[in-house]
Amino acid sequence: MSKREFLSGFSIRWFECLLAVPLILILIYQVLYPIFFESYTGVVNEELTYGNSEWLSKKEFESLANKINYEKQYQRAIKITHTHDNDFTMRLHVEMLMNTPSLSMDTEFKHIQYFRAAGTRHYAGPSTCLQCHEYTLKRTGPGDYEKVNLLDDIVESVHFKFQSSAKGASTFGYDGRQLNEESVIPLPMGKINRACGIPGSFSWTGWAELIASRPHGENDKIELRSEGCGQCHIGGNYHPATEKMMPFGDVPDIVKEGIDCLICHSQQYDLDQRFVIRDEYGTRWNQDRSMRAALTVTRPTNFNCLLCHQHNFGGDAFAGNYAVKHLGHKNPRLLHMGAKRGTPFSPETDVHAKAGLLCTDCHVPEGHKIPRGLQGVDLVSNDLPTKAVACEGCHTKAPHSASKDHVMLNGHLARVACETCHIKVLEPSNLVLRDWIHPSWNEEEGIFTPTDIYLSGEVGKGFTFLWFNGNGTFLANALGSNPTGEGFYAPLENQLAILGNPEVVAAVHKKVEELKETYPEIDVKNYVRNALNPLSQMSAEMLELRREKIEKFISPLMKLGTSKIYPFKLFNAIMYEDLANQGPFGGMILPFNYPVYYERGAPKASVAKAIQHPIVRRMYETPFKVYMMDEFMRYFGIDEWNAKFPLSEDGQLNIAPFWMRQMGSLMINHGIQLKGRECRECHSENGILDFEKLGYSAKQAAALRDVPELRENKVTIAKKQPDKSQGNSDYWHLNQISQ
Repeated sequence: MSKREFLSGFSIRWFECLLAVPLILILIYQVLYPIFFESYTGVVNEELTYGNSEWLSKKEFESLANKINYEKQYQRAIKITHTHDNDFTMRLHVEMLMNTPSLSMDTEFKHIQYFRAAGTRHYAGPSTCLQCHEYTLKRTGPGDYEKVNLLDDIVESVHFKFQSSAKGASTFGYDGRQLNEESVIPLPMGKINRACGIPGSFSWTGWAELIASRPHGENDKIELRSEGCGQCHIGGNYHPATEKMMPFGDVPDIVKEGIDCLICHSQQYDLDQRFVIRDEYGTRWNQDRSMRAALTVTRPTNFNCLLCHQHNFGGDAFAGNYAVKHLGHKNPRLLHMGAKRGTPFSPETDVHAKAGLLCTDCHVPEGHKIPRGLQGVDLVSNDLPTKAVACEGCHTKAPHSASKDHVMLNGHLARVACETCHIKVLEPSNLVLRDWIHPSWNEEEGIFTPTDIYLSGEVGKGFTFLWFNGNGTFLANALGSNPTGEGFYAPLENQLAILGNPEVVAAVHKKVEELKETYPEIDVKNYVRNALNPLSQMSAEMLELRREKIEKFISPLMKLGTSKIYPFKLFNAIMYEDLANQGPFGGMILPFNYPVYYERGAPKASVAKAIQHPIVRRMYETPFKVYMMDEFMRYFGIDEWNAKFPLSEDGQLNIAPFWMRQMGSLMINHGIQLKGRECRECHSENGILDFEKLGYSAKQAAALRDVPELRENKVTIAKKQPDKSQGNSDYWHLNQISQ
């Protein structure tokens, strides 16, 4: 062989090797990595089927289409004639309208025409939608659009991923860093990996569960109920989008086929199809894939958004919540008492809903990404953290032009948020304090549920007022400062650390006395003290460390930007924490296994079961510690993640129950009333604003309570009990009522 032939052959082999490398990498990524990933995390991905995804004949299709069109036309006729006082006259006019050709001209759902023309007689999920909608135009600004792959746009949205690692979030760690601004590897944050005190778990250990309830007594027939985070997720899979939690990787195509397009787009989505089903691979959430749902597709309306989000606003107990009237044809979903925010979005409770505004009028989407706004106090994911959602977007910065007091009212906007005056009360079911450690038997549901220690929608009880600059801490504490105050403003030591209203103290004391009848080991005095003053759980050394971190890291953050007075819902819960991962602002909350908790009322055993989930075990191993957990704990105000697993081989748990060391302060932006508060509701001797706690000096507070313009025609306001918790390290009123 000549030298030229040798070099030529070597070059060919070298080229073949270079060509083979990417092919091998593609093989590893597409074939071997998914196998390894599923084994490592314990998740399951399989092809999904749905029993209601039926095939229709041409005759059945036309019959259904005619029925849908008739119903829509009839509803429109009712809406036009609903003001008639006489039923007979109204029915007569409805009949006339039903025979009016112009009424039916624009009442047909467009997808009926599209499906008819394409010969589509079966809805199979995203594959059906993508036949026409492979690409979409994403609005990126006024008059600006970008063509994007629709499926990729959905898969990268918070509604699918349950998390986001985008920069620009309004959340800051207790170490002073803005979330993901300085991270080498962006930390995914959201419901997917956030143990929350209201649902009491996080998505991996509480995704889709079947609970054996006994609604008529422990010895009666078992009724299976559906529970889990996946009920408000647009995927129908066996787990959340776990693959998206990793630094690389994508969800498999069979998982993407589980996306529920219709829950956001169908105007006749049957929520009774939303229940947990069990098959040979595990448990997952069913969805409505009927042709009726597919033929009634439009852009999302409030009906679609509120199928999930009314739970967050008004809670399951809200009378106008459509979802709770359709719990499932089988394995009905469990109801959750205690409203998360207590601000339902309905014509009866919100002026914008009454005016017919859509959710997307304010939360204007960009493709399938929906903005939450620039402001936020918690770890709720935000697709578009740099896009504003604010009252000023419609109402301008001088909204009171029609009022005779417009100068004075518009002047308030420099210091007072719109919501402060226009949200007057929350739902009575607004949850403030919840106990997951001492469950109570729910006779109606036939399960054990967490005990709600205190609920209130009143000012000073269920919600308070804080200075807010648009940012929040890692555990949902509003950040802000009084720009003109000469007093002391320290919400992490006052408003968010002490519930001192005597009526609240008395109500909590009474509830704990009742709870002691079931749990005799409860020390009522200590329980009340810890619930209403969670800092009392901490050692002197930890309190000093907390003060140092607040002074060094949190105080500078409070002075950022422009602060205004906003209303905030208060919340705290007692849950189990990992004793090896404790810090000055709280410890690592551990999740519950829902079946063990609900069926047996055994919270400790429930934690022991939940933390044995493979993904939780991985959290306590080196790869997760390096990739995510050390960074997570630094945001939490703890130097590093202690990877010692909290369950020993002999079954001992290294856990203990704690209230979070400060109340969570959740933003409330709905439940807006047209008429705002009267001036004297704030500016009076017994007004709703505690000016001293808001950082005003005694002299400033006195002036704010006695405004010269209000001295004439003063209104007598019932005198409230003084809250003497301010600045009192002994918290005497808590001790008094505990004795």
